[in-house]
Amino acid sequence: MTIQECYQQFGGDFDEVKKRLPSEALIKKFVAKFLDDHSFSDLQTAMGEGNRENAFRAAHTLKGVCGNLSLSKLMLSASKLTELLRPETAVIPEGADVLFEEVRCDYELTVSAIRAYLDSENK
Repeated sequence: MTIQECYQQFGGDFDEVKKRLPSEALIKKFVAKFLDDHSFSDLQTAMGEGNRENAFRAAHTLKGVCGNLSLSKLMLSASKLTELLRPETAVIPEGADVLFEEVRCDYELTVSAIRAYLDSENK
């Protein structure tokens, strides 16, 4: 699997990331580092605890990381959740659980494709 095929699998924009990171080696390096990013696990914890402020911060961070790497599909779902969580309220707003589920599915798809890519590179 090529890095371009990996981007196709998770709904990313490889042409866009090439504008930010001028070499495939850098793209590969930072895509692999995405697996170490804690934004999604922080989001999952905050949502489970009902902590809107921490959930907003984690969703916003995840959105930013995805934007920098052009992980477009995941960035879009994280962005929708971020905007729902943005208003400063005491509780997580209604509908956030549905959007979180979309983020979770997109995250799992992205991580699965990255792992498959990295496995194919190590053979």
